[in-house]
Amino acid sequence: MDISDAITSRWACRAYLDQIVSNEHIRQILVTARWAPSGVNAQPWRVAVVSGETKQHITHALIQAREDQQPENPDYDFYPAEWVEPYKSRRKNTGLTLYGALGITKDDPAGRKKAWYNNYHFFGAPVGLLFFVDKDMGKGSWVDMGMFLQNIMLAATGLGLATCPQASLAEYPDKVRQILGIPDSQQLVVGMALGYADKQHPVNNYRLERENVDSFTHWYE
Repeated sequence: MDISDAITSRWACRAYLDQIVSNEHIRQILVTARWAPSGVNAQPWRVAVVSGETKQHITHALIQAREDQQPENPDYDFYPAEWVEPYKSRRKNTGLTLYGALGITKDDPAGRKKAWYNNYHFFGAPVGLLFFVDKDMGKGSWVDMGMFLQNIMLAATGLGLATCPQASLAEYPDKVRQILGIPDSQQLVVGMALGYADKQHPVNNYRLERENVDSFTHWYE
């Protein structure tokens, strides 16, 4: 996987090999990522690295919440309440392309459910990262967090690893905090799968289009 793969990670799905990621590599990634830009050097990021039984416990809790039809209670609205163009079409195309790569049709609810629940399994990755920000911090800290996340993704790529940031892992933050013993003062921003990509899996070989630079850039002189 090259750098462009890390930069254009689809927030959708990735398949991983059943291969251990060493703690040394994880620490090396975080050592690099900590140099992300940060307003007044606040460094607001907090990271929980989960694997083994703890990761499985989180997976079970999130799936059970969904099975019990518990309403999601994220710490913030990741997506808009109502989609408008051009974002509505982009979102729809992403879903169609993803399910197409997985061979899941519209009349296959079981297949769609399995694919969605795979989010909570961290897509089979052996390691999960969960990112928190103190609720007393302002929106600028979330910008810092975004740059920190990108640093992690690029650093992982440099070590031959693959990542997938996941908003789905923040749908039930109270359950995650309870399992990890993290106080309510810490907002769960997002999760991330970390492992070695299964390069032969179809889902790791589909690509989405990106807008031409001139469509979103205006030059002022």
